[in-house]
Amino acid sequence: MAADLPLPARLLVDAFERVQGSVHGVVDGLDEEALVWRPDAEANSVAWLVWHLARVQDDHVVGVAERLGRPPAEQVWTAGGWARRFDLPFDDAAHGYGHSSDEVEQVRAPAELLTGYDEIVDTR
Repeated sequence: MAADLPLPARLLVDAFERVQGSVHGVVDGLDEEALVWRPDAEANSVAWLVWHLARVQDDHVVGVAERLGRPPAEQVWTAGGWARRFDLPFDDAAHGYGHSSDEVEQVRAPAELLTGYDEIVDTR
């Protein structure tokens, strides 16, 4: 299927397939405190990294689809109600680029929520 796509889309598919399944392996067995642990004040937590990874993929998949001439689509972050479930104090368009240390600290979510969002984004 990916062979039929233009090169930029194939590159994204390849990148996303490489991380597919890794999220569960990283978060399985971690409680919420372990998910938000940061080795220092400037480091990113596992929760933030997983959320950011899924948010970027969600954003990019919609963008690539639109560039391929597909009808405009809404990201699953908002269309699927994930923004409400996470209840983060950010604009719905936020995906983590440029986040400050304080903003990284605000991404708190249980493993099931993180993996659920990642799975639905990956399926899309």
